[in-house]
Amino acid sequence: MTASTASPTRAEYCVIACAEVWRGAGEILASPMGPIPSIGARLARRTFAPDLLLTDGEATLVDADGTPEGWLPYRRHLTWVTGGRRHVMMGASQLDRQGNQNISCIGDWARPARQLLGVRGAPVNTLNNPTSYWIPRHSRRVFVERVDMVCGVGYDRAAEHPATARFHRLARVVSDLGVFDFATPDHSMRVVTLHPGVTADQVREATGFELTVPPEVPPTRTPTPEELRLIREVIDPANVRDREVRS
Repeated sequence: MTASTASPTRAEYCVIACAEVWRGAGEILASPMGPIPSIGARLARRTFAPDLLLTDGEATLVDADGTPEGWLPYRRHLTWVTGGRRHVMMGASQLDRQGNQNISCIGDWARPARQLLGVRGAPVNTLNNPTSYWIPRHSRRVFVERVDMVCGVGYDRAAEHPATARFHRLARVVSDLGVFDFATPDHSMRVVTLHPGVTADQVREATGFELTVPPEVPPTRTPTPEELRLIREVIDPANVRDREVRS
């Protein structure tokens, strides 16, 4: 068995799940944060989302190979953000059942036990354009009943100020165990798919709040042979993905 025909790894299922976040997105700016979301965005651009716009993280629009194809000045970037024309996939140090995200500190914000990145652009991201999250290590330390500080805005807090959140939409949460969304009556997190080999009980055990688990949970979509070839030979031949999610 060659590398190109070997069975998909857990990391490659995660890549596919991240890529699916941008299916049908049209001509919007993708802002993936982290290796696996970045590989997923580039895969989506090469396959089922050809109109997706990618950047080099600074001021240049690039194609799926990283070749410059346009200029994106900061003022234009902000216009897209505030007009809902971007879909960002961020990380989270903590995430609760309503989708509130914390990347700033652990513990009381006035005297934190651990200082993290800071709030950064999370409030603007979540209030002004669709947002998804990528969690490479699904655990109770990340999926918590209540975040220590709200950085990214969840559905409960957005509902308190509807006039300021017309573009608020939390699309998906992808972890190394499965895919989740907030398509429940109270916008609490539910299981959408589980990666092969993962059980619903495993996910419940690794989550610090009560998840909505449908009676039948389908598996995460399997990469096609062509998608595997692109991931392994074109987009990520150095196999960076396996450093983020162990097989």
